[in-house]
Amino acid sequence: MTGIGKKKATIYDLSVLSGSSPSTVSAVLNGSWRKRRIKEATAKLIQNLADAHGYTANLQARGLRSSRSGLVGLLLPVYDNRYFSSMAQTFEALVRSRGQCPVVVSACRDPEEERQVVETLISYSIDELFIAGATDPDGVHTVCEKAGLRHVNIDLPGTKASSVISDNFEGARLLTQAIIEHARRDGPVAPEDIYLFGGRNDHASRERIRGFREVKRSMLGADPDACIQPTGYSPAMTARAFEAFYQSHGKLPRAFFVNSSINLEGLLRFLAQHPHETFADIIVGCYDYDPFGSFLPFPVFMIRQDSEAMIAKGFAILEAKREPAVTHLIQPMLVPPRTALSGPLDTLKDVDGG
Repeated sequence: MTGIGKKKATIYDLSVLSGSSPSTVSAVLNGSWRKRRIKEATAKLIQNLADAHGYTANLQARGLRSSRSGLVGLLLPVYDNRYFSSMAQTFEALVRSRGQCPVVVSACRDPEEERQVVETLISYSIDELFIAGATDPDGVHTVCEKAGLRHVNIDLPGTKASSVISDNFEGARLLTQAIIEHARRDGPVAPEDIYLFGGRNDHASRERIRGFREVKRSMLGADPDACIQPTGYSPAMTARAFEAFYQSHGKLPRAFFVNSSINLEGLLRFLAQHPHETFADIIVGCYDYDPFGSFLPFPVFMIRQDSEAMIAKGFAILEAKREPAVTHLIQPMLVPPRTALSGPLDTLKDVDGG
């Protein structure tokens, strides 16, 4: 039997090697050989040859023939964030388990870039699209609808397509209650002792602020407007907000809620410019989970959003019959200080290169 060198095998190469017609090889590789009444021995021979000679399917060509490319897209706002990188890791594993190929892209929270990126994905004939944390999910929906592309919103909801998001209101209630209860260990807590930093005018931030304010009113009797310090999702802007507060008050609030791990990074940038002893007694609540945050020298309560459940629910929605634009809430989890949870990275195989 003659080899075919280092070049990856094609259907026609496997046809020559196996002595079968190209249509027989194609039927074996796409799994329809039993319907064609091809002998099992022939199918095994072709499959073994495909493995031995590195055959890989041409997804674009397959898409032209079957109207299914096998590509599934995930649009992220950013990569450099543990929540979104964990979501991407989960997404890729689930897509591969379904025999499909994941495509993950970022649009940097730019609505025009979001639409252009999706148009590019559509040109590659993706089968489905997960739209995560989009600045303009309804604008992306319009692009998808024109192309007949099945899609679902993740993390931030739209009004024109189904969405799967964290229950941000309930998560904020859990987090605010935890930091107030912890602060009360050292004595009475006044409404002006508890602040919120970070976030922008999006659905997630609004719901988190609503949960924060409800708990403060319930537990502390009031919630002054000055205790809400929106900074956007920029670490630099968050650091400047903490610096301005410190210069004005001579200290940080007794306890505070930061609206994401990006805002937590801004806090750490601020703290790095000041002696640690100045802030040894602060209590922090972060609406995001990062195991490194859990082991800072002051207590950090965190909210872990269940990206695994969100992605799984998204697939269930795409597989079901078309439904109205419904928003599905996924319960997040409160993580106490000094707690490291397992995650998608724990499933990686550690290969010894030595």
